[in-house]
Order: sequence, then structure tokens, then C-alpha cells
Amino acid sequence: MSSLLSVRHYSHELISHSHHHAQLVFGLNGLLDFEIAGRGSLVTRQTLAVIPSDAQHACGSQNGSRCLVLDVPDDQWLQRQLGRHHDATQRLLEKPAAVSLTPTQSQLVSWLAASPINDPVIAQQGAALLLASLTHPHSAQQEPSHLPLAALDAHIDQHAAHPLQVRDLARLAGLSAARFHVRFLNETGLTPMDYVRSRRLQLARQLLQGSNLAIGEIAARVGYSSQSAFSAALTRQFGLTPRALRLRRE
Repeated sequence: MSSLLSVRHYSHELISHSHHHAQLVFGLNGLLDFEIAGRGSLVTRQTLAVIPSDAQHACGSQNGSRCLVLDVPDDQWLQRQLGRHHDATQRLLEKPAAVSLTPTQSQLVSWLAASPINDPVIAQQGAALLLASLTHPHSAQQEPSHLPLAALDAHIDQHAAHPLQVRDLARLAGLSAARFHVRFLNETGLTPMDYVRSRRLQLARQLLQGSNLAIGEIAARVGYSSQSAFSAALTRQFGLTPRALRLRRE
């Protein structure tokens, strides 16, 4: 490891490897698809992926992602820097995990990403602060009080042309598919897939009224392979056909 902390940019090119040290990947912006030891997760702002040492992992970002990466030093460094947080840190690093950050932790990540982390003092103390904050008794990773609807909307919009499943959205929220379904219904009054359908049709209306794209092209962009099914869905949602909606441009 050349540096404890680094800011890295990820692209659509898939990276797949393992290394002899644990690693933490903190999202700064964009969406990074991660698979660690066969478990999938998404890294976005206010989340992180825990990669244990020697764990095979793969990642890539369709539209680009920027992350702060902490390459965890050896156990002697952890003992020297973390004191009473050492044992809890070791437990954190033992298995793959997707972790939601508190607002304070997210601020620390953003501050470090904007700092001269090539300075060894800043890098070492910053890494120690991050690790200690993740294992402090008052920062236990509790289930978030609200779903990350803005991140979910961005993910749906970004992947509107492709099949979406509840587990994809649950992964982004750091929940099991079953728990996510219950939470989503309670918070929005819709099932996740009803929400996805509505979001796609809202996007379709925007494209109809804000572009000159052919109706068939818009249907494909929001996940409909059949133009007739697309037209029927729009009519059910808005009471107007695609052509009538287009005529209602402001």
C-alpha cells in the first residue's frame, strides 16, 4: 500500500481482484456497483463497502463514481492508533458489509476527501478517526430512520431502460428485500415496483413534452419493449395517450 487514503475514480470498466489487506470504500458521488465474495451492494454518498483482506471483489460504475478509499494497515498499526477501538475494528473488517454513514461520519469523509491526504500525518490521523468513528458505541450502524429516496430516484432514472428488481433498490438502502418492501410501503404508500412504474411514466411524460424523440424511442428509454403496452400504461396513469400528452407541451 502506497497510501492509507486515496480518492479514486471508477468507470464502466470492471475491476476484479483481491489484496492482502482490508479496505473501506466510502462513496463521494455517483453509484458504484460492488460485489464482494459473491455479495452485491451499491456504494453511494453516505455509504461504504467493507472489503475484508483476501476477499475477491469486483466493481464498476456505469456513469462514473468517485470514492474515498481507506487501505487498512496491519494489526500493529491498528493496535497503536486505535487503542480500545481495536477489537471492534477487527470485527468490522472480518466480513463483507454495506454500511450507512451518519451525517457526522459523512462530513468527516467529505472533509478528508478535500484535504491533502498525501500528507502522512493527515492520512494516518484521518484513517484512525474514520475507523474509530465506525466502531464508537454511539455510532452503531442502526437501520436508517428514512429511506434514501433521492438516491433511489437517481438509480431508477439512471436504469429506467433496464429491468429493475426490489433487491436492487433494497441493496442501495442497505436493507433486505423483505424489510425494504415493508419500509417502502409504509413511507410512500406504494410498493417498490408500483413506485418504479410511476417514476418511469413520469420520466416518459417529461420526454414526451420536452423532446422530439419518437414515441417508440421514449418507450424503450423507460423500459417498455412494446409501444402498445407503453401507451396503455401512460393512459392509465395520466388519462391521456402519448400523442395527447405531447400536444400538451407548455
